[in-house]
Amino acid sequence: MIFALSPTVALIASAVGGYLLGSIPFGVIATRLGGAGDIRAVGSGNIGATNVLRTGRRDLAAITLIGDAGKGAAAVLLAGWLVSPTAAAVAGGGAFLGHLFPVWLKFRGGKGMATFFGIVFAIAWPVGVAAALTWLAMAAVFRLSSLAALTAAALSPLYLLFLFHWSSEPRLWLIVGMAVLIFIRHHANIRRLLTGAEPRIGAGKAATPP
Repeated sequence: MIFALSPTVALIASAVGGYLLGSIPFGVIATRLGGAGDIRAVGSGNIGATNVLRTGRRDLAAITLIGDAGKGAAAVLLAGWLVSPTAAAVAGGGAFLGHLFPVWLKFRGGKGMATFFGIVFAIAWPVGVAAALTWLAMAAVFRLSSLAALTAAALSPLYLLFLFHWSSEPRLWLIVGMAVLIFIRHHANIRRLLTGAEPRIGAGKAATPP
């Protein structure tokens, strides 16, 4: 621990710092500075990279993806370096909540997958690799981004238990909590998946007339 703070104060500071870092709306910033307008008025209105891609600007979507994942990873790594491994998990949770409920956007944020991946890679990189491979496999087979995201989130706690066992309890609670919130944030996608109405990856391009 670099800063001589009491454990309680250190954890509170990690949570608040993680939340403020996670609240940075990279999708909104990137689209405005990139001349694409307000992303909240485009497509689904989500501030994540998937919706930014609907503007037709792959560069802005890439910036959003890197920013959203990077802020989650940064929160974990900074708290782990400055405070403790437990504080790293707390900061990661704060960053995730900050992305979902950013104070700067009246608590209306994204669905959290990019930030989830950034946090998981930073706190347990083998789990991050397994989750990313799960997403890629599901997306390749079913061509459904939301299904891929939900599957990766649901299996991540099991990957952690298999790879690290119960010695990583703070990380386990963090990943379980994020997975639950991801399912809640994807409630509309889940309804469309159940009715077969969820659009597939690339469906928009395929449906465009020649």
